[in-house]
Amino acid sequence: MTGFSGLDVGRPDDATAAAAGGSAALLRPAQRVLSRVNAVVGWLSAITVVAAGFVLTYEVFVRYIYKVATDWQDELSVFLLVGATFMSASYVQSYRGHVAIDAMKEILPPAVDRLRAIFADAASLLFCAFFSWKSWTLWYEAWDEGQVTFSSWAPPLWIPYSLMAFGMTLLTVQILVQVLGAVLVAKDRAR
Repeated sequence: MTGFSGLDVGRPDDATAAAAGGSAALLRPAQRVLSRVNAVVGWLSAITVVAAGFVLTYEVFVRYIYKVATDWQDELSVFLLVGATFMSASYVQSYRGHVAIDAMKEILPPAVDRLRAIFADAASLLFCAFFSWKSWTLWYEAWDEGQVTFSSWAPPLWIPYSLMAFGMTLLTVQILVQVLGAVLVAKDRAR
């Protein structure tokens, strides 16, 4: 499959599809559920980006045509874009669509490159798991303390924090399934 900019981003489930009859088949139910969740969240993220565009267009229209200042549109559009960014991360990862440097792939032997990819994914998994945990602690603090933004609209901060936490958790689960799939495929190849 080709991505938006013509980059080859692969298909979802590549790690588990590669081992159709091997140990990675154990991950198929989890990957199926994750693919469905990613599809729904991906569509919601796309709708959210369009909604943010409408909010910003409305703000420009009323500010310059009617000379009416609005104070809520900036925060709402930021909330929508934060949600779209974090919520769509797992969908993008399922296609391996995040930025990657493939210079080493061309010069390493295939077996060594597979180990490099597993190591890189494991490092990403650790980072995303930590980020998820910190996001949930931010969400809890905002919820527990009733934190709001400093604007006159003052929406609660638990809203963007919950979107960030859920999106990062979904990304962490996606990377975990991919790492486990790659490890199981490597194990099957070693047999």
